Amino acid sequence: MAIDPEAKAYLEATAALGLPSLAEQGPVQARLNNLARAAGLAGKVEEVALVEDRTLPGPAGPLRFRLFSPASDKSLPVLLYLHGGGWVVGDVDTHDSVGRALASRTDCAVVSLDYRLAPEDPFPAAVDDGWAALQWLHDHAAEVGADATRIAVGGDSSGGNLAAVLARRARDRGGPRLKAQMLIYPVTDCDLGTQSYRDAGSGYGLTRDSMIWYWAQYVADEARRANPDASPLRAKDHSGLPPAIVITCELDPLASEGEAYANAMKKAGVPVEHINEQGMIHGYIRMAGVISRARKSWDDCARFLRRALND
Repeated sequence: MAIDPEAKAYLEATAALGLPSLAEQGPVQARLNNLARAAGLAGKVEEVALVEDRTLPGPAGPLRFRLFSPASDKSLPVLLYLHGGGWVVGDVDTHDSVGRALASRTDCAVVSLDYRLAPEDPFPAAVDDGWAALQWLHDHAAEVGADATRIAVGGDSSGGNLAAVLARRARDRGGPRLKAQMLIYPVTDCDLGTQSYRDAGSGYGLTRDSMIWYWAQYVADEARRANPDASPLRAKDHSGLPPAIVITCELDPLASEGEAYANAMKKAGVPVEHINEQGMIHGYIRMAGVISRARKSWDDCARFLRRALND
């Protein structure tokens, strides 16, 4: 498997930093290190007409979100975006470039949510926060310049996991009715023995050891990890879900489960576009400053969302 040259350079630069393992860093230091590198990885951010931090009511108190809108004087379709970071790190700041890019390319509002993080707030806190945000967004769409009949959910990595769970929950609970789901290298299962874990479990950024640590922070009780709200691939029924775009990476431990989830939805009759980025590694979607492939995936997601949200 040939690695993308820019991804290779990023991995080499990261290795040169000599950072300790996630387990050695611990959640708090891992968050600080992640945030410290975010701006450099993002590169020059794109201008958007409105970028504003607000709050919405959550199950354990107010939740911060960042609103990106390309035209604040219109009623636009809207994407609820959930950031990646293994349910432990990441926030609206680390993924600011993604929100800006999607808003400007898709001509929709983007609501990027700061959900609660593990281990301080383990499963299902992040799911519950996402669900509260989705319901609030549907009921208060006009407050963010959005159209309540044109809502999508999306996210990367652990955020893709949460987006998939929210899409199924919305189906099962009779709404909000969603137009689309955007899943970027999502976590969909707790199985750490898949083919991609064997092929790409070390040496490509995200490792099997990292995922063991992330899962331990999020769902310490291994028996609970098979719950479809943690491992959406294990849901009994994938029919009736909104159309999806699923992006996976060839050199990603999560590639197999992402592909399996796309196939499960296809088999159940859900329209799915699956893109497997050859030579690419996990996490690149917020690294446009060092990995230009991010912009290609922004364009792919925008094309899909424009079609789905305006269908």
